[in-house]
Amino acid sequence: MKLFGTIRAPRELVFGSGQRHSLSRIAGKLGRRALVVTDSRMAADADFLEMTEQMEEAGLSIRIDGSTLPDVPIESAVRSAEAARGFAPDLVVGVGGGSCLDMAKCVAALLTHGGRPQDYYGEHNVPGRVMPVIAIPTTAGTGSEVTPVAVLSDAERSLKVGISSPYIVPTASICDPDLTLTCPRGLTAVAGADALTHAIEAFTAIRRAPEPGIAQERVFVGKNEFSDHFALRAIGLLWQGLETACNDGSNRVARERVMMGATLAGLAFGVAGTAAAHAIQYPVGALTHTAHGAGVACLMPYVMRWNAREIGPELAQIALAIGVACADDVIPALTALFERIGIPPTLRELGLAEERIDWVAEQSCGIARLVQNNPRPLTLPEMRTLVAAAYSGDSTALN
Repeated sequence: MKLFGTIRAPRELVFGSGQRHSLSRIAGKLGRRALVVTDSRMAADADFLEMTEQMEEAGLSIRIDGSTLPDVPIESAVRSAEAARGFAPDLVVGVGGGSCLDMAKCVAALLTHGGRPQDYYGEHNVPGRVMPVIAIPTTAGTGSEVTPVAVLSDAERSLKVGISSPYIVPTASICDPDLTLTCPRGLTAVAGADALTHAIEAFTAIRRAPEPGIAQERVFVGKNEFSDHFALRAIGLLWQGLETACNDGSNRVARERVMMGATLAGLAFGVAGTAAAHAIQYPVGALTHTAHGAGVACLMPYVMRWNAREIGPELAQIALAIGVACADDVIPALTALFERIGIPPTLRELGLAEERIDWVAEQSCGIARLVQNNPRPLTLPEMRTLVAAAYSGDSTALN
Protein backbone atom coordinates (compact mmCIF):
# COMPACT_ATOMS: atom_id res chain seq x y z
CA MET A 1 0.00 0.00 0.00
CA LYS A 2 1.25 3.47 -0.84
CA LEU A 3 1.10 5.80 2.12
CA PHE A 4 -1.35 8.68 1.70
CA GLY A 5 -2.29 11.30 4.22
CA THR A 6 -3.89 14.71 4.40
CA ILE A 7 -4.77 16.98 7.27
CA ARG A 8 -6.34 20.40 7.70
CA ALA A 9 -5.66 22.32 10.86
CA PRO A 10 -5.54 25.82 12.31
CA ARG A 11 -2.41 27.81 11.58
CA GLU A 12 -1.84 27.91 15.35
CA LEU A 13 -3.22 25.36 17.83
CA VAL A 14 -2.41 25.83 21.51
CA PHE A 15 -3.42 23.31 24.17
CA GLY A 16 -2.96 23.43 27.92
CA SER A 17 -4.07 24.67 31.32
CA GLY A 18 -4.16 28.47 31.45
CA GLN A 19 -3.59 28.94 27.72
CA ARG A 20 -6.75 31.04 27.47
CA HIS A 21 -4.60 33.90 28.71
CA SER A 22 -2.70 33.86 25.40
CA LEU A 23 -5.79 35.11 23.55
CA SER A 24 -4.88 38.79 23.55
CA ARG A 25 -1.45 38.15 22.04
CA ILE A 26 -2.75 35.73 19.41
CA ALA A 27 -5.63 38.06 18.50
CA GLY A 28 -3.34 41.08 18.31
CA LYS A 29 -1.39 39.44 15.48
CA LEU A 30 -4.54 38.80 13.46
CA GLY A 31 -6.57 42.00 13.76
CA ARG A 32 -7.49 45.07 15.77
CA ARG A 33 -11.29 44.92 15.86
CA ALA A 34 -12.62 41.66 17.26
CA LEU A 35 -16.21 40.45 17.18
CA VAL A 36 -16.46 38.03 20.12
CA VAL A 37 -19.22 35.46 19.57
CA THR A 38 -20.63 33.51 22.50
CA ASP A 39 -23.93 32.71 24.23
CA SER A 40 -25.80 34.52 26.98
CA ARG A 41 -24.52 32.26 29.77
CA MET A 42 -20.87 32.48 28.76
CA ALA A 43 -21.10 36.25 28.26
CA ALA A 44 -21.48 36.63 32.03
CA ASP A 45 -18.79 34.08 32.94
CA ALA A 46 -15.80 35.33 34.94
CA ASP A 47 -13.23 33.58 32.71
CA PHE A 48 -14.86 35.05 29.60
CA LEU A 49 -14.91 38.55 31.05
CA GLU A 50 -11.27 38.23 32.04
CA MET A 51 -10.30 37.24 28.49
CA THR A 52 -12.18 40.14 26.92
CA GLU A 53 -10.69 42.58 29.42
CA GLN A 54 -7.20 41.33 28.52
CA MET A 55 -7.97 41.94 24.85
CA GLU A 56 -9.03 45.50 25.55
CA GLU A 57 -5.95 46.10 27.70
CA ALA A 58 -3.86 44.94 24.72
CA GLY A 59 -5.41 47.68 22.59
CA LEU A 60 -8.03 45.69 20.67
CA SER A 61 -11.51 47.07 20.10
CA ILE A 62 -14.11 44.41 20.83
CA ARG A 63 -17.81 43.88 20.33
CA ILE A 64 -19.45 41.07 22.29
CA ASP A 65 -22.28 39.16 20.64
CA GLY A 66 -23.86 36.86 23.22
CA SER A 67 -26.80 35.82 21.04
CA THR A 68 -25.73 32.29 20.03
CA LEU A 69 -28.57 29.77 20.36
CA PRO A 70 -28.32 25.97 20.51
CA ASP A 71 -27.94 24.39 17.06
CA VAL A 72 -27.47 27.85 15.47
CA PRO A 73 -30.71 28.68 13.63
CA ILE A 74 -29.68 30.18 10.30
CA GLU A 75 -31.69 33.34 10.99
CA SER A 76 -29.64 34.01 14.13
CA ALA A 77 -26.38 33.90 12.15
CA VAL A 78 -27.79 36.36 9.61
CA ARG A 79 -28.90 38.73 12.39
CA SER A 80 -25.50 38.59 14.08
CA ALA A 81 -23.64 39.33 10.87
CA GLU A 82 -25.89 42.26 10.04
CA ALA A 83 -25.59 43.68 13.56
CA ALA A 84 -21.79 43.50 13.37
CA ARG A 85 -21.32 45.21 10.00
CA GLY A 86 -21.31 48.69 11.51
CA PHE A 87 -18.56 47.65 13.90
CA ALA A 88 -16.50 46.47 10.90
CA PRO A 89 -14.58 43.67 12.60
CA ASP A 90 -11.42 42.27 11.06
CA LEU A 91 -11.39 39.24 13.37
CA VAL A 92 -13.99 36.89 14.88
CA VAL A 93 -13.42 35.12 18.20
CA GLY A 94 -15.73 32.23 19.11
CA VAL A 95 -15.88 31.25 22.79
CA GLY A 96 -18.12 28.45 24.06
CA GLY A 97 -19.50 25.10 23.01
CA GLY A 98 -19.77 23.81 19.49
CA SER A 99 -22.70 26.06 18.62
CA CYS A 100 -20.72 29.19 19.53
CA LEU A 101 -17.76 28.07 17.43
CA ASP A 102 -19.99 27.16 14.47
CA MET A 103 -21.75 30.51 14.80
CA ALA A 104 -18.39 32.31 14.71
CA LYS A 105 -17.37 30.47 11.54
CA CYS A 106 -20.66 31.19 9.79
CA VAL A 107 -20.68 34.85 10.79
CA ALA A 108 -17.09 35.22 9.55
CA ALA A 109 -18.13 33.79 6.18
CA LEU A 110 -21.14 36.11 5.94
CA LEU A 111 -19.12 39.18 6.94
CA THR A 112 -16.43 38.33 4.40
CA HIS A 113 -18.47 37.17 1.43
CA GLY A 114 -22.05 38.31 2.06
CA GLY A 115 -24.97 36.21 0.88
CA ARG A 116 -26.97 33.81 3.03
CA PRO A 117 -25.94 30.71 4.96
CA GLN A 118 -27.93 28.66 2.44
CA ASP A 119 -25.45 29.75 -0.26
CA TYR A 120 -22.72 27.81 1.52
CA TYR A 121 -24.49 24.53 2.35
CA GLY A 122 -22.60 21.40 1.33
CA GLU A 123 -18.96 21.08 0.38
CA HIS A 124 -16.64 23.72 -1.12
CA ASN A 125 -19.27 26.44 -1.50
CA VAL A 126 -17.53 29.15 0.53
CA PRO A 127 -15.90 31.15 -2.30
CA GLY A 128 -12.63 32.04 -0.60
CA ARG A 129 -10.82 32.76 2.63
CA VAL A 130 -12.81 34.28 5.45
CA MET A 131 -11.56 36.83 7.96
CA PRO A 132 -9.46 35.27 10.75
CA VAL A 133 -11.35 33.17 13.30
CA ILE A 134 -10.03 32.25 16.75
CA ALA A 135 -11.85 29.32 18.38
CA ILE A 136 -11.85 28.75 22.15
CA PRO A 137 -13.92 25.70 23.16
CA THR A 138 -15.45 25.47 26.62
CA THR A 139 -16.78 21.95 26.12
CA ALA A 140 -14.91 18.88 24.90
CA GLY A 141 -16.89 17.28 22.12
CA THR A 142 -17.56 18.79 18.72
CA GLY A 143 -13.96 19.44 17.70
CA SER A 144 -15.25 22.53 15.88
CA GLU A 145 -12.13 24.38 16.98
CA VAL A 146 -10.15 22.50 14.31
CA THR A 147 -12.69 21.39 11.69
CA PRO A 148 -13.80 22.74 8.30
CA VAL A 149 -17.45 22.36 9.33
CA ALA A 150 -20.18 24.61 10.73
CA VAL A 151 -23.49 22.96 11.57
CA LEU A 152 -26.67 25.05 11.56
CA SER A 153 -30.38 24.31 11.84
CA ASP A 154 -32.72 25.16 9.01
CA ALA A 155 -36.38 25.33 10.06
CA GLU A 156 -37.59 25.14 6.46
CA ARG A 157 -35.83 21.81 5.99
CA SER A 158 -36.56 20.60 9.54
CA LEU A 159 -32.97 19.35 9.61
CA LYS A 160 -29.51 20.37 10.65
CA VAL A 161 -27.38 21.39 7.70
CA GLY A 162 -23.65 21.68 7.26
CA ILE A 163 -21.29 24.19 5.70
CA SER A 164 -18.10 22.30 4.85
CA SER A 165 -15.12 24.20 3.53
CA PRO A 166 -11.39 24.36 4.30
CA TYR A 167 -11.80 28.14 4.29
CA ILE A 168 -13.66 28.05 7.63
CA VAL A 169 -11.04 26.10 9.58
CA PRO A 170 -10.20 28.53 12.39
CA THR A 171 -6.98 30.47 11.94
CA ALA A 172 -6.05 29.84 15.57
CA SER A 173 -7.47 27.67 18.35
CA ILE A 174 -6.88 27.83 22.07
CA CYS A 175 -7.84 24.69 23.96
CA ASP A 176 -7.71 25.25 27.72
CA PRO A 177 -9.11 22.28 29.67
CA ASP A 178 -9.61 24.51 32.71
CA LEU A 179 -12.59 26.00 30.88
CA THR A 180 -14.35 22.60 31.08
CA LEU A 181 -13.99 22.14 34.85
CA THR A 182 -17.47 23.51 35.55
CA CYS A 183 -19.12 21.62 32.69
CA PRO A 184 -21.99 19.58 34.22
CA ARG A 185 -22.01 15.80 34.14
CA GLY A 186 -24.71 15.43 31.50
CA LEU A 187 -23.06 17.82 29.06
CA THR A 188 -19.65 16.26 29.71
CA ALA A 189 -21.12 12.86 28.84
CA VAL A 190 -22.89 13.77 25.61
CA ALA A 191 -20.04 16.00 24.39
CA GLY A 192 -17.40 13.36 25.13
CA ALA A 193 -19.51 10.63 23.56
CA ASP A 194 -19.83 12.81 20.46
CA ALA A 195 -16.04 13.11 20.33
CA LEU A 196 -15.56 9.38 20.72
CA THR A 197 -18.04 8.79 17.91
CA HIS A 198 -16.14 11.26 15.71
CA ALA A 199 -12.92 9.37 16.34
CA ILE A 200 -14.41 5.93 15.69
CA GLU A 201 -16.23 6.97 12.53
CA ALA A 202 -13.12 8.69 11.18
CA PHE A 203 -10.98 5.65 11.97
CA THR A 204 -13.44 3.22 10.37
CA ALA A 205 -14.49 5.36 7.38
CA ILE A 206 -14.07 4.14 3.83
CA ARG A 207 -10.55 4.35 2.39
CA ARG A 208 -10.68 5.88 -1.07
CA ALA A 209 -8.09 5.60 -3.82
CA PRO A 210 -5.70 8.54 -3.28
CA GLU A 211 -6.05 10.07 -6.71
CA PRO A 212 -4.11 13.33 -7.14
CA GLY A 213 -6.42 16.21 -6.24
CA ILE A 214 -8.76 14.18 -4.03
CA ALA A 215 -8.14 16.51 -1.08
CA GLN A 216 -9.06 19.50 -3.23
CA GLU A 217 -12.16 17.89 -4.72
CA ARG A 218 -13.54 16.53 -1.44
CA VAL A 219 -13.70 18.05 2.01
CA PHE A 220 -13.98 14.55 3.45
CA VAL A 221 -11.64 12.15 1.69
CA GLY A 222 -12.08 9.11 3.93
CA LYS A 223 -9.59 7.50 6.28
CA ASN A 224 -5.90 8.04 5.61
CA GLU A 225 -2.60 7.76 7.45
CA PHE A 226 -2.81 11.14 9.16
CA SER A 227 -6.45 10.88 10.21
CA ASP A 228 -5.86 7.35 11.51
CA HIS A 229 -3.02 8.60 13.71
CA PHE A 230 -5.16 11.31 15.31
CA ALA A 231 -8.30 9.15 15.54
CA LEU A 232 -6.64 6.24 17.31
CA ARG A 233 -4.91 8.54 19.80
CA ALA A 234 -8.24 10.30 20.40
CA ILE A 235 -9.99 6.98 21.10
CA GLY A 236 -7.37 6.07 23.69
CA LEU A 237 -7.48 9.45 25.45
CA LEU A 238 -11.26 9.58 25.55
CA TRP A 239 -11.45 6.03 26.82
CA GLN A 240 -9.04 6.88 29.62
CA GLY A 241 -10.72 10.11 30.66
CA LEU A 242 -14.40 10.29 29.79
CA GLU A 243 -16.00 8.22 32.53
CA THR A 244 -13.80 9.81 35.19
CA ALA A 245 -14.57 13.31 33.90
CA CYS A 246 -18.28 12.51 34.14
CA ASN A 247 -18.02 11.15 37.67
CA ASP A 248 -15.53 13.71 38.99
CA GLY A 249 -15.61 16.93 37.03
CA SER A 250 -12.81 18.42 39.12
CA ASN A 251 -10.33 15.78 37.95
CA ARG A 252 -7.93 17.84 35.86
CA VAL A 253 -6.12 14.87 34.33
CA ALA A 254 -9.40 13.44 33.05
CA ARG A 255 -10.50 16.83 31.75
CA GLU A 256 -7.21 17.24 29.88
CA ARG A 257 -7.52 13.80 28.30
CA VAL A 258 -11.09 14.38 27.18
CA MET A 259 -10.41 17.81 25.71
CA MET A 260 -7.28 16.66 23.89
CA GLY A 261 -9.17 13.60 22.66
CA ALA A 262 -12.00 15.78 21.34
CA THR A 263 -9.55 18.06 19.52
CA LEU A 264 -7.63 15.16 17.98
CA ALA A 265 -10.93 13.56 16.94
CA GLY A 266 -11.79 16.85 15.21
CA LEU A 267 -8.50 16.80 13.32
CA ALA A 268 -9.27 13.23 12.25
CA PHE A 269 -12.84 13.64 11.05
CA GLY A 270 -12.09 17.06 9.59
CA VAL A 271 -10.50 15.21 6.67
CA ALA A 272 -11.77 11.63 7.01
CA GLY A 273 -15.38 12.58 7.64
CA THR A 274 -18.05 10.83 9.65
CA ALA A 275 -20.48 8.19 8.41
CA ALA A 276 -23.79 6.42 9.07
CA ALA A 277 -24.21 7.28 12.76
CA HIS A 278 -24.09 10.97 11.92
CA ALA A 279 -26.30 10.55 8.85
CA ILE A 280 -29.03 8.88 10.92
CA GLN A 281 -28.74 11.37 13.77
CA TYR A 282 -29.64 14.33 11.55
CA PRO A 283 -33.30 13.25 11.06
CA VAL A 284 -33.47 11.64 14.53
CA GLY A 285 -32.34 14.89 16.12
CA ALA A 286 -34.87 16.87 14.09
CA LEU A 287 -37.69 14.67 15.43
CA THR A 288 -36.58 14.16 19.03
CA HIS A 289 -34.85 17.50 19.73
CA THR A 290 -32.27 15.65 21.78
CA ALA A 291 -28.56 16.39 22.12
CA HIS A 292 -26.53 15.55 19.04
CA GLY A 293 -23.93 13.69 21.09
CA ALA A 294 -26.54 11.50 22.72
CA GLY A 295 -27.96 10.56 19.32
CA VAL A 296 -24.72 9.67 17.56
CA ALA A 297 -23.48 7.74 20.61
CA CYS A 298 -26.75 5.82 20.86
CA LEU A 299 -26.35 4.83 17.21
CA MET A 300 -22.63 4.08 17.21
CA PRO A 301 -22.71 0.47 18.53
CA TYR A 302 -25.39 -0.50 16.00
CA VAL A 303 -23.49 1.11 13.13
CA MET A 304 -20.32 -0.70 14.25
CA ARG A 305 -22.23 -4.01 14.26
CA TRP A 306 -23.33 -3.34 10.71
CA ASN A 307 -19.81 -2.42 9.64
CA ALA A 308 -18.02 -5.16 11.60
CA ARG A 309 -17.33 -7.40 8.61
CA GLU A 310 -15.51 -4.53 6.88
CA ILE A 311 -13.55 -3.11 9.82
CA GLY A 312 -11.91 -6.13 11.45
CA PRO A 313 -8.36 -4.67 11.41
CA GLU A 314 -9.60 -1.36 12.82
CA LEU A 315 -11.50 -3.10 15.61
CA ALA A 316 -8.33 -4.97 16.53
CA GLN A 317 -6.41 -1.69 16.76
CA ILE A 318 -9.17 -0.10 18.82
CA ALA A 319 -9.05 -3.09 21.17
CA LEU A 320 -5.38 -2.39 21.83
CA ALA A 321 -6.04 1.32 22.32
CA ILE A 322 -8.76 0.78 24.93
CA GLY A 323 -7.24 -2.24 26.63
CA VAL A 324 -9.72 -5.01 25.87
CA ALA A 325 -8.72 -8.53 24.91
CA CYS A 326 -9.74 -8.66 21.25
CA ALA A 327 -11.72 -7.07 18.44
CA ASP A 328 -14.92 -8.89 19.44
CA ASP A 329 -14.85 -7.13 22.81
CA VAL A 330 -14.81 -3.59 21.42
CA ILE A 331 -18.51 -3.07 20.66
CA PRO A 332 -19.75 -4.56 23.98
CA ALA A 333 -17.19 -2.44 25.86
CA LEU A 334 -18.29 0.71 24.05
CA THR A 335 -21.95 -0.09 24.70
CA ALA A 336 -21.22 -0.57 28.39
CA LEU A 337 -19.24 2.68 28.65
CA PHE A 338 -22.05 4.68 27.05
CA GLU A 339 -24.57 3.05 29.38
CA ARG A 340 -22.49 3.95 32.45
CA ILE A 341 -22.30 7.62 31.49
CA GLY A 342 -26.00 7.86 30.72
CA ILE A 343 -26.34 7.59 26.93
CA PRO A 344 -29.76 6.17 25.95
CA PRO A 345 -29.23 2.66 24.54
CA THR A 346 -31.98 2.77 21.90
CA LEU A 347 -33.70 5.27 19.65
CA ARG A 348 -36.94 4.40 21.42
CA GLU A 349 -35.49 5.66 24.70
CA LEU A 350 -34.12 8.68 22.88
CA GLY A 351 -37.74 9.56 22.08
CA LEU A 352 -38.17 8.43 18.47
CA ALA A 353 -41.70 7.29 17.57
CA GLU A 354 -41.82 3.85 15.97
CA GLU A 355 -43.93 5.07 13.06
CA ARG A 356 -41.11 7.43 12.02
CA ILE A 357 -38.54 4.68 11.41
CA ASP A 358 -39.22 4.61 7.66
CA TRP A 359 -38.96 8.41 7.39
CA VAL A 360 -35.69 8.42 9.30
CA ALA A 361 -34.28 5.74 7.01
CA GLU A 362 -35.29 7.68 3.89
CA GLN A 363 -33.86 10.94 5.18
CA SER A 364 -30.64 9.26 6.29
CA CYS A 365 -30.04 7.76 2.86
CA GLY A 366 -30.47 11.25 1.41
CA ILE A 367 -27.40 12.48 3.30
CA ALA A 368 -25.16 10.93 0.68
CA ARG A 369 -21.87 12.56 1.69
CA LEU A 370 -22.01 10.67 5.01
CA VAL A 371 -23.59 7.42 3.86
CA GLN A 372 -21.00 7.12 1.07
CA ASN A 373 -18.31 7.44 3.72
CA ASN A 374 -19.56 4.33 5.52
CA PRO A 375 -17.27 1.32 5.04
CA ARG A 376 -20.19 -1.05 4.37
CA PRO A 377 -22.76 0.22 1.85
CA LEU A 378 -26.33 0.90 2.93
CA THR A 379 -29.27 0.61 0.58
CA LEU A 380 -32.62 2.01 1.72
CA PRO A 381 -33.93 -1.41 2.92
CA GLU A 382 -30.65 -1.99 4.77
CA MET A 383 -30.82 1.47 6.32
CA ARG A 384 -34.33 0.68 7.46
CA THR A 385 -33.04 -2.52 9.09
CA LEU A 386 -30.28 -0.57 10.83
CA VAL A 387 -32.60 2.13 12.14
CA ALA A 388 -35.12 -0.49 13.32
CA ALA A 389 -32.37 -2.33 15.20
CA ALA A 390 -31.26 0.87 16.90
CA TYR A 391 -34.88 1.53 17.80
CA SER A 392 -35.57 -1.87 19.33
CA GLY A 393 -32.13 -2.64 20.72
CA ASP A 394 -32.02 -5.98 18.85
CA SER A 395 -28.89 -6.02 16.70
CA THR A 396 -29.10 -9.65 15.58
CA ALA A 397 -30.23 -8.58 12.08
CA LEU A 398 -27.07 -6.53 11.58
CA ASN A 399 -24.52 -9.33 11.26
